[in-house]
Amino acid sequence: MKIAYLDCFSGISGDMFLGALLDCGVPEQVLLDGLGCLEISGFTLKAEKQAVSGISATKCLISLEEQYHHRTWATIQKIINNSSLDKLIKEKALAVFTALARAEAGVHGCKVNDVHFHEVGALDAVIDIVGAAVALDYLAIEQLTTSPLPLTRGWVECAHGRLPLPAPAVCELVRDIPVYGLEIDRELVTPTGAALVKALSSSFGVFPPMTVDKVGYGAGSRQLPDNRPNLLRLVIGKSAEVSETQEVEVIETHLDDWSPEGFPHVSELLFQAQALDVVVIPIQMKKGRPGLLLRVICEPHRSWELQKIILSQTTAIGLRYHREKRWTLPREIVVVPTRWGDVAVKKVLTPEGTLFYPEYEECRKIAGKFNLPLKKIYNEISCLKNK
Repeated sequence: MKIAYLDCFSGISGDMFLGALLDCGVPEQVLLDGLGCLEISGFTLKAEKQAVSGISATKCLISLEEQYHHRTWATIQKIINNSSLDKLIKEKALAVFTALARAEAGVHGCKVNDVHFHEVGALDAVIDIVGAAVALDYLAIEQLTTSPLPLTRGWVECAHGRLPLPAPAVCELVRDIPVYGLEIDRELVTPTGAALVKALSSSFGVFPPMTVDKVGYGAGSRQLPDNRPNLLRLVIGKSAEVSETQEVEVIETHLDDWSPEGFPHVSELLFQAQALDVVVIPIQMKKGRPGLLLRVICEPHRSWELQKIILSQTTAIGLRYHREKRWTLPREIVVVPTRWGDVAVKKVLTPEGTLFYPEYEECRKIAGKFNLPLKKIYNEISCLKNK
């Protein structure tokens, strides 16, 4: 799988994201062709190489003829839907603007359909968001993981006047996203940047296991007060198997009002989302009520998606999660010949030597086909390979 990690050590804005994508090899003409599918005009886009703290980066320069043109949510939907862009690109762009619309509705206390965009509805935001969708499609990135976002203090001037940082829309957008604070009087995460990662990220957290192919940097517009490089780093590669020594995340919740009949379905969804293990344990909760402990173990970068599944598929209204070290023995699936045909078994390298463990599903199929006890299949295959 082709994946990417968005490292927001100095925050994120729309133009920084575009710059990082261009730096990773998206041709400038691809962006211009994609934006040319929209019924908009009055802008120029240019990619410029810059050195920031000695690091080569790309600055995406957008010049506009109009300034602070207000657009309604319906107008933006119409612009995107009426374009000749690919369906998946439209869906990504609309998902980002939907996140923005919901955030603005939350700030202003109105319905989503009644939202009027101001700065975020201006032409540069349309360019940033649609351009990002076009570039991600060109790079064929299947999964995007984003680092925790740095939130700062201070003030920002906008169409509504002077607002505190983080901007109110950003506070709405980062709900359920990991963040941390910085003692910097400068905006690092813009509403457009927050909406991009909110809508396009598959997960949030640490660097995922991958084989790195490309690294790109998008440059910001201002020098930061603490002299950190104002850059956004994008790392693209192929997903990779983790080593045998690992750090995992453990997610838990107590349930006393959930029917265990739903566990097989939830377990299947969690494993499809790449959970490493899923268990449910009977417990006695407060007031003497019987309950269940649902525990999920996963790679840290997959935690976000798994937490959403638990909260949407069970009666849980909160979760606990923490990191643990895990050591697993080297293993692989191999095929061995038996009197019933070839059977997949798990080959495990233990301190005592190599052992072979039959796979349950394989043994179950044989037992059903030949009308044999399951344990007979297990025992015979185990003895065959572990002599």
